[in-house]
Amino acid sequence: MRRTVFNEDHEAFRDTIRAFIEAEVVPVYDEWFAAGQAPREFYYKLGELGVFGINVPEEFGGAGLDTHKFEAVLYEETARAGVTFGGSGVHVLLALPYLKMLATDEQKKRYLEKFVSGEEMWALAMTEPGTGSDVAGMKTTAKLSEDGTHYVLNGAKTFITGGVHADRVIVCARTSAPREDDRRFGISLFAVDTKSEGYSIGRKLDKLGLRTSDTAELAFVDVKVPVEDLLGEENKGFGYLGHNLASERWGIAFGAYAQAKAAVRFAKQYVQERTVFGKPVAAFQNTKFELAACQAEVDAAEAVADRALEALDAGELTAAEAASAKLFTTEVAHRVIDKCLQLHGGYGFMNEYPIARLYADNRVNRIYGGTSEVMKMIIAKDMGL
Repeated sequence: MRRTVFNEDHEAFRDTIRAFIEAEVVPVYDEWFAAGQAPREFYYKLGELGVFGINVPEEFGGAGLDTHKFEAVLYEETARAGVTFGGSGVHVLLALPYLKMLATDEQKKRYLEKFVSGEEMWALAMTEPGTGSDVAGMKTTAKLSEDGTHYVLNGAKTFITGGVHADRVIVCARTSAPREDDRRFGISLFAVDTKSEGYSIGRKLDKLGLRTSDTAELAFVDVKVPVEDLLGEENKGFGYLGHNLASERWGIAFGAYAQAKAAVRFAKQYVQERTVFGKPVAAFQNTKFELAACQAEVDAAEAVADRALEALDAGELTAAEAASAKLFTTEVAHRVIDKCLQLHGGYGFMNEYPIARLYADNRVNRIYGGTSEVMKMIIAKDMGL
């Protein structure tokens, strides 16, 4: 089927990214995998390539575009090569929307040029031990000092992707107690400098998948955050978080579809090369039927992911539509990648084969950004149930 979502500019970007991955990532990816993270210097290369600045205004060194289609190309090309770009995805997909939406002109001048170059990598710290999807239940606090010059931050966060290499982290914290009629009230967002006294990185978490992305626990003990680093208005943070959830869930949805598409590519290549009982695995009817069924599911997931992308770029992607896209494509990817691994036989269980890494990387898609069960709740509510 002919896709209409990408134009010549996107395809030129695809060629550039594909060449970059082959030259800069594939030769060293095993080292990243063993180390459990991409090296910090790699993010400077992404900055030089212009990856971080696509949606940043030109006055701050960006390209000044307003589209997620180049991010979509990145998802497809990294999946195609069986690699990831470390924890850099949160820098653009999660952190940038808050800076564009909430930062004052003064803040943008301080933050965005370094954001574009990779000099300052950003992460988002929302999840806490014991809260998970219940964001309103967070315990981290930020109390305004008596002289009104800074907030004092105390608390802990976990599962923070990009948390090891981050230079600034958007931290969600309680500046006021929740109201009886609104437990979401009282949360504020801060752009916290990770070099601040009292800020510490705990464990770099040992994950099942996404081994090259640094995911960490963070702790804050009397961290002084200047009032100039408050993002948006005090106590309105929950609403800001909800505003950007649609784009985050689209990103997970599109990434999952891209992984499923890559899995079919890996499996097709493997079964054509591997011989069993004197003939290629691809010659068996079961192989053909399994891959054909996988391809049909990928075609459907691509249509859903593309439709969500167009809606997101038009500013029309609703919470329920984003939830539906995420639920569908992540469940498709789960089924497709499992079948494609099975077609690899024992080699599919070996980390030296990209399908094994893809299998592990994919599993979190049905958990983070809101679990599949939460997606069903959102969709059911939208249905009036």
